[in-house]
Amino acid sequence: MKIGLFYGSTTCYTEIAAEKIQAQFPAGVIDLFNIKDTPLSECEAYDIIIFGLSTWDFGEIQEDWESHWDEIGQLHLNNKIVALFGMGDQVGYTDWFQDALGMLHDELAASPTTQGAIRIGLWPNDGYEFAASKALVHDQEFFVGLALDEDSQYELSDERIATWCQQLQTELSELI
Repeated sequence: MKIGLFYGSTTCYTEIAAEKIQAQFPAGVIDLFNIKDTPLSECEAYDIIIFGLSTWDFGEIQEDWESHWDEIGQLHLNNKIVALFGMGDQVGYTDWFQDALGMLHDELAASPTTQGAIRIGLWPNDGYEFAASKALVHDQEFFVGLALDEDSQYELSDERIATWCQQLQTELSELI
């Protein structure tokens, strides 16, 4: 099992989270790629893909993802397994918490070449306090992927990452 983890990171928090996710799997299972240096199309070489991004300011997409946004709809991800994680600030930007995560989810769902991806890794919204988010599904009970808040809940990130990675491994064992 090889997993490609593709992330964009301006302040290194998303990169650090990606490295922590990688460390939760056996050595050599997850290959990390910063999309600033790697074409997004490289993800097509993997059957299992994790995408990581952060929400900036008032619901904006992180700059590296923004520069590759038009490529998302051209990716061929049908029948590939995809999980998402995002970074956000639920206190400072309470009306836009994890919006970029939701926007990526929606962009993947919109294209005929990506909407056939098998989605795993939904994350419950318990333990968060925010006003609104584009990343919620199933009657607002779940985020479309792991939601991390390094600004307001830094102390919960390691546990959330470990729990989510266990969840991914369980979901993958049921699919593979």
